[in-house]
Amino acid sequence: MRVIRIFTIVLALVSSSPVFAQGPPPAQVVVAMVGQEEIAENRSFLGVLFYDRKSHVSSEVSGLIKKVEVREGDRVKKGDPLLSLDTEILDKDILLSRTRVEQIDLRIQQAGKNFERRKNIFTKDGISEKDYEDARYTWQDYVKEKQAAEIVLAILQIRKNKSIITAPFDGVILNKNVDSGDWVQQGKELFTLGAADGLVVRVPISETVLQFVTQGEKVSVVITAFDKELTGTIDDFDPTADEKTKNVFLKVRIPHQTKVAENMSASVFVPTSPKRKLAIIPRDALIKFQGKDFVYTVKEDKAAILPVNIVTYLGNRIGADNPYFVAGMPVVVEGNERLRPDQPVVIAGEN
Repeated sequence: MRVIRIFTIVLALVSSSPVFAQGPPPAQVVVAMVGQEEIAENRSFLGVLFYDRKSHVSSEVSGLIKKVEVREGDRVKKGDPLLSLDTEILDKDILLSRTRVEQIDLRIQQAGKNFERRKNIFTKDGISEKDYEDARYTWQDYVKEKQAAEIVLAILQIRKNKSIITAPFDGVILNKNVDSGDWVQQGKELFTLGAADGLVVRVPISETVLQFVTQGEKVSVVITAFDKELTGTIDDFDPTADEKTKNVFLKVRIPHQTKVAENMSASVFVPTSPKRKLAIIPRDALIKFQGKDFVYTVKEDKAAILPVNIVTYLGNRIGADNPYFVAGMPVVVEGNERLRPDQPVVIAGEN
């Protein structure tokens, strides 16, 4: 009994000690300050990706395909070869035509010398006018014949140049309709090329929203497949609304992306109201609790939790209309996932 009593006394003394009574140390957090801006509310609309600038590449000449240089999905630069036609026979025709030009050039030289000789003799009344005119005609005829032969050679050279089909602009191969060994007819569509700078999200919006949309305005876009957020630019809208729903199709231009395909889905955050003053809060400050959004602020060195009514998304920030958010108010952006209401905190830094 005496041992138990002594142990009880010791335990009581230790329990009453200030060191033992002290709780866990304050949590260290990093905060950012709430801002305030004139911002419009927005909401997400689902659209699809497409290329609004396309080229249906075809051939100006007929021929047998020697080699196809690209596949569907390949990125190409302007001037890159897409395919080449067999030019074996054409090369022989070019060689023959070039030889023909050289032959005629020799005849011109000979006829020119003959004409000069007859011209000198004619001035001395040594030959008849007919002989003089015949010599001049022969020389001039060969000159014209050479010009015609050079035109034929140039045409053959153009045909050879056009036997290599190149990309008309930077872009991506959306469709390939031919392969090596195919015979190409003049004008046949070979490839569909989407312009690298022509990637657009086509998104239907209510006609009543159109009044809040400004051409050139920056908006947030999320590509569904990769949950990737980026910034798009409101470009234009289709001039014809949907006959049944009266929706207008908005075009939002986005930067060139890899590993995307036409008709993939993307969400666009479109303005839906006039601009008004909103509290601007970093997204890193947001935490979820029972499906709702909250942030932690610091009051009297303790964590205080506040609900957030998000009315607009601004990339890595959000706009909220809760009246208790004021400019310069601190919100926790690092360490908030471990906090509890009224937990002591120490501000270790500020973003």
